[in-house]
Amino acid sequence: MRDLALCLFIFTLAKHVSSVPTKEQFQSCLSTISKNPNNLTKHTSDSRLYTASLETSSPSSNFLNLNFTSLKPILTLKPKSESEIKKAILCSKKLGVQVRTLSGGHDYEGLSYLSLTPFIIIDLVNLRSITINLTEETAWIQSGATLGELYYKIAKTSKVHAFAAGICPSVGVGGHISGGGFGTIMRKHGLASDNVVDARLMDVNGRILNRRMMGEDLFWALRGGGAASFGVVLSWKVKLARVPEKVTCFISQHPMGASMNKLVHRWQSIGAELDQNLFIRVIIDNSVEGGQRRVKTTFQALFLGGVDKLIPLMNQKFPEIGLRAQDCSEMSWIESIMFFNWKSGQPLETMLNRDLRYEDLYFKAKSDFVQKPVPENVFEEVTKRFLEQETPLMILEPLGGKISEVSESESPYPHRRGNIYNIQYMVKWRVNTVEEMNKHVTWMRMLYDYMTPYVSSSPRGAYLNYRDLDLGNNTRINTSFEDARIWGEKYYKGNFKKLGLVKGKIDPTNFFRNEQSIPPLF
Repeated sequence: MRDLALCLFIFTLAKHVSSVPTKEQFQSCLSTISKNPNNLTKHTSDSRLYTASLETSSPSSNFLNLNFTSLKPILTLKPKSESEIKKAILCSKKLGVQVRTLSGGHDYEGLSYLSLTPFIIIDLVNLRSITINLTEETAWIQSGATLGELYYKIAKTSKVHAFAAGICPSVGVGGHISGGGFGTIMRKHGLASDNVVDARLMDVNGRILNRRMMGEDLFWALRGGGAASFGVVLSWKVKLARVPEKVTCFISQHPMGASMNKLVHRWQSIGAELDQNLFIRVIIDNSVEGGQRRVKTTFQALFLGGVDKLIPLMNQKFPEIGLRAQDCSEMSWIESIMFFNWKSGQPLETMLNRDLRYEDLYFKAKSDFVQKPVPENVFEEVTKRFLEQETPLMILEPLGGKISEVSESESPYPHRRGNIYNIQYMVKWRVNTVEEMNKHVTWMRMLYDYMTPYVSSSPRGAYLNYRDLDLGNNTRINTSFEDARIWGEKYYKGNFKKLGLVKGKIDPTNFFRNEQSIPPLF
């Protein structure tokens, strides 16, 4: 039924293709507003304002698995000022086209630069300033900045500060924060969105609203509810976390088998209950040894302290792993980010590379939340299934700690107390054909179906930053709130209704929309 609805939507859309504005019409509108911001009726051909920042090609899609055939953007804007964003929004409204806001371009389904309806891209790459205030222990970050740029700036400013967010340096701050934001210090300091103290949003009318002006309901919605549904977040003010000058990391790899299954099973029972300073995640993937494909499991850990404190803690709580001091490395917090990216020893300037991607790989990803330990035999079956693929991946990240101390309704991200870890599933491939995509996506969906009895239910939880259109999508321009609940409650649970009510107030005409945006509720 979902595929039929999508086909009907595309058929309806096709009838209006002839009315799609041209690049020249859009440029003319921009020029008109530049001369008279209050006059949206007179068109001129002067496009000099945007000459340096216009591109007609979309960002590289190699990073992403394309789950639908997107139209090409009418144009891509790379504004150098907030006023240019306002002009782009006003012209989009006037000409009847959609806006896609691109921060880092890491949306798992490409919704930051793909669309079924005519659209432009606002690429925030030129708006990425970072201002750190050590007295307040805060930072203002423009949404075009990447996590790597933020971490680098923090490290160059202080040896004892960090920000609780993810480990991929090229991920854009804007999307990451607005979807929640997992990271290696989240058990101690919470999600990235938990640490937002202010934001500046441009709404559908081009107004810029800070926290005081937008009100607490909209501010609540931005912190984990997917900000693209409500407007364009220009910048975030975040609370920095204090960290020791030296932290400790270790990696422990093991071939999958009966003994390894027992280790993973033990980790399930303790990962969310360990000291909040200790983060141990589990990575299950494939390796090739002697020409033979094998499945291996890696424990990858960060401890906010020295090895002298970590070893006694591990001996007490997780002696089964047999950790020794020589297995550990002490380093700065910024170096731990490099460690988790398998780039230890490389210059810190590597963090500034905005082009880090899964090189030439397409992928499909899904997510789950686990509330009680999965039986050992499940990992035996996972091992068998992994041997069918060249590059499958499961990442199990522990929750608990600070995350569980926040109530389910305090922010849109609801997967708090009672969830012991999150699963990210992923399968990658190199050949960009429909046949290859279908083969790997089918495999992924079968693995996901197999895991159904062992994960959260009613609803089965999912993490917005691992976006998954298999959960459902908006197949009409004005998809109803009720229809959207099929996917919305998996991301947000009971918070989905409040998100709809906020949307109804800030964007009642549903201008800011995509295939999984919040529909307005009145």
